[in-house]
Amino acid sequence: MGGTWAITANNSDEPGTFTLTGTFSLTEDALALGDTCGGTGGYDDIGEGTSVTVYGARGDVIATGQLGDSEKTGYNSCDFAVEVPDVPKGERFYKVEVSHRGTVQLTAEEAENGEFGASLG
Repeated sequence: MGGTWAITANNSDEPGTFTLTGTFSLTEDALALGDTCGGTGGYDDIGEGTSVTVYGARGDVIATGQLGDSEKTGYNSCDFAVEVPDVPKGERFYKVEVSHRGTVQLTAEEAENGEFGASLG
């Protein structure tokens, strides 16, 4: 019975998931603190661990993650790794929001190929 269930589960009609990856750049008011980088002043909500929300084509939340490792990239700027696991496949497009800063729209192909990129500042 368990073997039959496993075969049925593997042949599911569900489209599966992927990990959305990319880079988020803060281009002003960034400050390096040791090995990390984060926003200051009006951008103090941006740093490692800041929420990343992925919305489906209908506007519903379909996955969540966080900004990952940061790197100081200039006098006043830094880049953050973005990695959101378990994003359901099958949407026409995806919208990604970092903190409460508005959404960036990607095609399904861009999202699945790790082509997310956005900047603030």
